[in-house]
Amino acid sequence: MRHGKLSPVLLRKYGFIASFLAVPLILYVVFVIWQYIQAFQISFTNSRGISPNFDYVGFDNFTRLFDDEVFWAAVRHHVVLLLAMPLITVAIALFFSFMLNLGGGQKNGKMTGVPGSAFYKIVFFFPQVLAVAIVGVLFQAILRPDKSGVINSALHAVGVDPVGWLISPGLALWTIIGVMVWQAVGFYVVLFSAGMSSIPRDVFEAAALDGAGRFVLFFRITLPLLWDTLQVGWVYLGIAAFDGFALVQVLSVDRGGPDNATTVLPLEIWRTAFTYSKYGVASAMGVALFFMTLTFAVLTLRVTRRERIEF
Repeated sequence: MRHGKLSPVLLRKYGFIASFLAVPLILYVVFVIWQYIQAFQISFTNSRGISPNFDYVGFDNFTRLFDDEVFWAAVRHHVVLLLAMPLITVAIALFFSFMLNLGGGQKNGKMTGVPGSAFYKIVFFFPQVLAVAIVGVLFQAILRPDKSGVINSALHAVGVDPVGWLISPGLALWTIIGVMVWQAVGFYVVLFSAGMSSIPRDVFEAAALDGAGRFVLFFRITLPLLWDTLQVGWVYLGIAAFDGFALVQVLSVDRGGPDNATTVLPLEIWRTAFTYSKYGVASAMGVALFFMTLTFAVLTLRVTRRERIEF
């Protein structure tokens, strides 16, 4: 390299790399970045999505959200989802992963999972191969409020009155959270299992020889060494908690009911845009959701940051 110029070899190398990156980068800019920019622009207008003509209204759409009870109900539901869904999912997935990888104890000097671990991993992962709409339709049949529902049929058999899982305002959101957890657990079982598999077995075997029980193995060894994977899983689940559109759309009464007890922001964005044709207000909701999701991800990565443990 002379006089700040790249050599022909480097030019060919970087040109080859750029030729592969150019097309996906252009597609990402056009179909992702540009759409975000348009959403920000439309949020400052009174666009109704029908005419190309609209006026800029400044922050009127955002100030309107402060007086929108349905918007704040959706925000409160996201807070509940953000607290409950990641915590429950991670706790269940960690327990299953530990049992499938280390729960069988030490056999022939090696740490093993419970019998049938490979089969259980497939069973736990199965909900991931189902489309969200299929999961919603499946649980519609399971959670019907009368005796035709699978759960209420079993309750009726033991003399318990049917429960309105999806029609009771105080129960509907928690029921949908339960379905979300059921669908998500399998993926995180596999994710955490992969993380545990990357930890040298010598670490666990040495601790077991020193008399460490399962409690010590889990909290003193597994969790610290799995922290990076756990951090990533928590961020993914938090982002998923800001969604919930498909399951709420399919499962809830009157799309977000009863009485807006299960509504979420993506559903309100869809309803505001395509039912009420208020694209400016819908875009303002989308911008608010964008910043909430971004803030959560940054804060989570910041708060959970710690020194990496090498092994």
